[in-house]
Amino acid sequence: MGPHFTLLCAALAGCLLIAEGCVICDPSVVLALKSLEKDYLPGHLDASLHKTLMDKVEKAVADFQNLSLTEDAYMGVIDEDTLQKASWSLLKDLKRITDSDVKDSLFVKELFWMLHLQKEALAASVARFQREAYCPNQCGMMLQTLIWCMNCKKEVHACRKSYDCGERDVEVPHMEDMTLDCELNWHKASEGLTDYSFYRVWGNNTETLVSKGKESTLTKPMVGPEDAGDYRCELGTVNSSPATIILFHVTVLPKRVEEENPSPNIVTLGEATSESSITLQPPKPDSMLKGRLLGLLIWGSVALIIGLTFAIFCRRKVIDFIKSSLFGLGSGADEQPQVPKEKDTDSMDQ
Repeated sequence: MGPHFTLLCAALAGCLLIAEGCVICDPSVVLALKSLEKDYLPGHLDASLHKTLMDKVEKAVADFQNLSLTEDAYMGVIDEDTLQKASWSLLKDLKRITDSDVKDSLFVKELFWMLHLQKEALAASVARFQREAYCPNQCGMMLQTLIWCMNCKKEVHACRKSYDCGERDVEVPHMEDMTLDCELNWHKASEGLTDYSFYRVWGNNTETLVSKGKESTLTKPMVGPEDAGDYRCELGTVNSSPATIILFHVTVLPKRVEEENPSPNIVTLGEATSESSITLQPPKPDSMLKGRLLGLLIWGSVALIIGLTFAIFCRRKVIDFIKSSLFGLGSGADEQPQVPKEKDTDSMDQ
């Protein structure tokens, strides 16, 4: 098992160069490796091989600084969020191996394969961080907290780019509110920011402070022609140098013309034209459907009224017929007894 085990350890060290380099900065990973050495190895690996395995692990971690640095994939730093995700993934797979209770060379093979997968996952996560989260500011200076994988030091890094974040053209109608927004999408993620300062810039290269505070917007109600001109926004930092500078060119437009509502009895030419154009337009499907439903409702009501009237009429006819039938039967009964009386009278005459 000795030579075979040595080869496995060498392969394991090659994986740990990448998989452990940054995640070892997480204290929970350090504790898990110590627990692996003291609690798991004694019952699952020959005691004479413990030191060899752990030496390979420690050497692999120390040699991480020899990785080639590339601007697109890895620059030797990582942020807190990416580190926590990588550490959690490694600890989960390590616990899965220890829970399976594998021993000897099978244990080393399982550990090797797990670290191989972790290497690919971590490389993808670091590349994503490098591409999307590392110094995301397109302009200005962003203060970002990063972790240096070489020594696990956490420091604030200044992402310095051009302080000039462009110019904005703002048009505001007369007697309406003007709003200048100085916030950029990376401001909330940056550290060490102080206040937003808005200045009115004059033609003689002088400027006047208009407002200063935590609010990223400047609002001026009911602007007039005197408010037109240039404004400058500057976001400060704890380093006394600005984080961003934005220049606003404000133009005050003429007051909006409010349309007068004519008298309802007066039809203007425009209204007549619009009405005629409306009548020429084909009806919309919604209006057609509403018209049909309304027509059905009206005809249904008419049919119901006719039906009720016919029912009342028929009811009266039936009642009259029943009454006439009853009275007819009664009169016939009264006439029948008179016939014998006439006969009796005739007989007496005879």
